[in-house]
Amino acid sequence: MAKSVIDKDFLSQLTFEPLNPNNWMKFVQLFGTKGACGNCWCMYYRLKKVDFVEGKADEGNKEAMKKLVMENKPTGILGFYDGQPIAWCAFAPREHYLKLENSRVHKRIDNNSVWSIPCFFIDKNFRRNGVSVELLKGVIKYAKANGIKIIEAYPTIPTKENLPDSFAWIGLYKSFERAGFEVVDRKSKNRPMVRYYTGKQ
Repeated sequence: MAKSVIDKDFLSQLTFEPLNPNNWMKFVQLFGTKGACGNCWCMYYRLKKVDFVEGKADEGNKEAMKKLVMENKPTGILGFYDGQPIAWCAFAPREHYLKLENSRVHKRIDNNSVWSIPCFFIDKNFRRNGVSVELLKGVIKYAKANGIKIIEAYPTIPTKENLPDSFAWIGLYKSFERAGFEVVDRKSKNRPMVRYYTGKQ
C-alpha cells in the first residue's frame, strides 16, 4: 500500500524493533531482490572493499548479514507500518563498521563508547513523509532502554535542493537535527559528525 502523503495518524502508528532472527524475513522483504541497492544488504561499512564487492555476487553480502543476525549481533532497527516493514536504520557499535574506523574524515573524536548510524533504507512508497525522523526517535528510545549513551552519525547536507533518493542513504542532516542530534565535528563541510547523548534531558 503506497503512502503518498502523511495522514494525521500515519507517523504515530509506526513501530520499531531491532533486527533479530524472528524478523529476518521482514528485513529480506524490505530489501527486496536488489538487497536495498546493488546487493549491498547493509554490509558496505562492515567489510573491506574487495570483500564487499565480492559479496555482491551469489548473495554473499546477504548471507554475511544473515549470519550476524542469527548470531544475535547488533545490526539495526526495523520500522513497521500496519505490520509491514517500511524502514531500516543500521545501528551498531562503531567498531563494527570497518570503513568508519578507517575513515580519515570521520575519525574518532574521543575514546567514548559510541554506537553509529551509517545508513538508512526506506521503502520508496514512504519516502519524504517524515519516516526517517520517527525512525531516529525509535533508535533513541532503543538506545535509552539498552544503556547506550552516545549515538553517532555522519549525514549529508545536500548542496542541491533536490537530492536523489539514491544519495540519501547516509541520512539527511535535517532529519537528525529534528530528532535532537547536534554537530560535534565538521572536518567535512557537507558530512558533519553528529551525536545524540541519551543522558541529556
